[in-house]
Amino acid sequence: MDVRAQLVMVFNLDKCIGCHACSISCKNIWTDRRGAEYMWWNNVESKPGVGYPKGWEDQGTYKGGWVAGGNRLRLRALGKVPTLLNLFFQPNLPKLTDYYEPFDFDYGNLYGAGDADDQPVAGAFSQISGRKIESIQGGPNWDDDLSGSRLYAANDVNLEDRGIVEDYGRMFLQYLPRICNHCLHPACVASCPSRAIYKRGEDGIVLVDQNVCKGWRFCTTACPYKKVYFNWDSGKAEKCIFCFPRTETGQCNACAHSCVGRIRYVGVLLYDTERVEQALLEPDDRLVEAHRAVILDPRDPAVREAARKNGVSAQWLDAAVNSPAYALVKEFGLALPLHPEFRTFPMAYYIPSLSPVLSVEGESHELMEHGLFPEVDSMRAPLSYLASLLSGGNRDVVAAALARLIALRVFTRAKNLDQPVPGGVLERAGLDEAAAVRLYRLLTIGGYGERNVIPAQQREEQDPHVRKGAGGFGILKKAGRRK
Repeated sequence: MDVRAQLVMVFNLDKCIGCHACSISCKNIWTDRRGAEYMWWNNVESKPGVGYPKGWEDQGTYKGGWVAGGNRLRLRALGKVPTLLNLFFQPNLPKLTDYYEPFDFDYGNLYGAGDADDQPVAGAFSQISGRKIESIQGGPNWDDDLSGSRLYAANDVNLEDRGIVEDYGRMFLQYLPRICNHCLHPACVASCPSRAIYKRGEDGIVLVDQNVCKGWRFCTTACPYKKVYFNWDSGKAEKCIFCFPRTETGQCNACAHSCVGRIRYVGVLLYDTERVEQALLEPDDRLVEAHRAVILDPRDPAVREAARKNGVSAQWLDAAVNSPAYALVKEFGLALPLHPEFRTFPMAYYIPSLSPVLSVEGESHELMEHGLFPEVDSMRAPLSYLASLLSGGNRDVVAAALARLIALRVFTRAKNLDQPVPGGVLERAGLDEAAAVRLYRLLTIGGYGERNVIPAQQREEQDPHVRKGAGGFGILKKAGRRK
């Protein structure tokens, strides 16, 4: 058992209001400079929709992530021969139009324009070339709130029934905030010929060494989430750094700190690296269970001892015990990985949203369980859609998570109104009263210290080999990547 620690973020999609406060805080801190204008390390997408960059989920086009074949994993688009052939040209990269040409407005013209018969305007211009843009064709949230449109929603690869966007009564909308997943099996790390990208041993954060990066852009191709960007000014790759200057001092990420809806939870997970590669060889619909099996119980004495041998401090072990991420991902099984079928083992998890009930007039109108809360099958967001997004197509794990959320609401409402709790409602969802009370607090009124359990770094107590970076297991280890 090779136990490592990982900082993890969990998103509660039921609470995201799409305000983009997270995106703006990240932009102002990390990418407000030349060459990074189009970079949104944190972005919020309207779903169903094409996302940012457009169509990033379609690996038939972009060929990112890993493919399981036989008893081994291989990069979908890259290998020794393709790497050599594509050293100076990446055929599967998103184009600038798949993002957008970053623009600004010539506000100076409003003050400096000469006398004329017409009112002066602040015309748009490209932040890359400086040329005037007559007609803006896109932006970072160009399809924001347009999930019902045939232009955007109909092209969402997760939609099994495209007719939803044609039927006004069946349309639905939810928001999907995204950052780099800081994966356990990162395709970007394995693809880099320069070995500029590495996974830190102390907290699992994936970083780019700017002094080593040669700008080959294999990482952008290999990342199936398209969260590695190319700085056209510096010629280097850049990506989300999980705000490590903040987390090293015990502060939460800028995006989590600024989140209006308090949808984000940051905590520690312990995992067994020896199980990762075998878990990723499972079929798509069994990846979530395999994913959970890799995550270890921080209260287990054997796990704690193995973690100590790898340099995990007592402070980090205590943080893992109190981690909201462990509770939501493993203990309660509510949070699910985004597109586990990409086989990068993402370390960002999502609690599926309880979408509004689908109102269809019938003979009884009995569309709600216990007379008030929706049944899983009657929700506006189809199970097939959520399963494609969060579980590799496994509807059962999504339905189980939604059933727990519904049971929690039924239980809490009954308690608040001093009414009897319907018999068996918690038991059927795999909860007891103590667990329901704890889960209710975590999802609703929990304070900053409960939602963010981040141990500060104690580098003086760590072994030197732990600080140099990790991720050296499975195919990454065989490829000789940094470990």
